[in-house]
Formats: sequence, structure tokens, C-alpha cells
Amino acid sequence: MRRLRQGRLLSLAAMRKVPLSELEDRIRSSGYFRQKAARLKTLVIFVDERYGGSLRRMFAQPTENLRQQLLALNGVGPETADSILLYAGQHPVFVVDAYTRRILERHAIMPASASYEDIRELFERSLTDVPRADDRDAKADFAHPPSPMSLARRSAVVQVYNDMHGLIVGVGKHYCLKSKPRCEACPLRGFLP
Repeated sequence: MRRLRQGRLLSLAAMRKVPLSELEDRIRSSGYFRQKAARLKTLVIFVDERYGGSLRRMFAQPTENLRQQLLALNGVGPETADSILLYAGQHPVFVVDAYTRRILERHAIMPASASYEDIRELFERSLTDVPRADDRDAKADFAHPPSPMSLARRSAVVQVYNDMHGLIVGVGKHYCLKSKPRCEACPLRGFLP
């Protein structure tokens, strides 16, 4: 993201114009950079052809309709579609990733074989009515100037899904490691079976 931001490539117009080779170079550190660059271009073409280049029009679609359209794109699976919907479109869809699966399995909440949809539905049912403090007026310490997307107004449930996914990623990256988990220091240790 930092390299895309530095290259001023975080817009449809910029993605449309940038040569594929330059886009690949900008996202090289993310792994599978050739596939990801091609898929970013595919997404831009989709928005252009289906919604006249308007993200606003695209994100105004009903969540389930747009989710099915995104899933039909080459290389877009449930996690990617849901990330686009939640983080870019402010749609109330919970994102399930490898960290989520690992934490649920280790805490004996769901088996490793659980489907993506079963896990997503579990979180959506569990988090829909979670109250949250309104911290929009709190002074934030940003590592970079926040994008309009970062500052977008969100419904309470979208904010809860966003926050919960961020907390899961934090636990997964720092404690619930794939090999050599750090259970003794994990903030979720008390919930282990």
C-alpha cells in the first residue's frame, strides 16, 4: 500500500493508466505480484464496463448482488470479495482469513474443515448487535495521511466488523502464529479449551 500510495496509484484513474509492469513492480513485495496486478486491472475493467467507472455506483448495489458479481471475476474469491465490500464499500460483510480460521480451530470454536460461509455467518450473527463507543472524534495518530476511504462514514455494524477483523489479524500476527504459537502471552489465552 505504501508503494502504491507513493506512486499515487490508489485511484481507478491511476490504475487504469499505469502500465502493468510498473504496477507489478509497485506490489512486488506482496507476493504473487503478477497475478495481483492482473487482477487489479481486471477489477478496474469490471468497474468501467459495468458501472461506468464509478465506484460510488458499484458500491450502491445491494451487498449480495455485488458480492456475486465480484466472485464471478477471475481470481476473486470470498476473502477478496468480502474485503472489497467491507473496506472499500462499507458493506456489512465479515472478512474471514487464515488468522480467523486458525484462532477458531485452536480455540475449538470451529473445525479446520468449516466452510468460509459458515465462519462468516458465525461472526455476522455474533457481532451484529455489539455496541461500540463512538470514537470518531478521537485524535488518531496516522502513519500516513488517511485516504478518503479510511475516513468514510461507516454504519455501526460495519465498524464492528472492521475493528474485529483488525483485532483478529493482530492476534494472528503476534501470537497465534502458524508454527510456534505464543499461547502463553496471547490476550485470548483465557479462552483456550
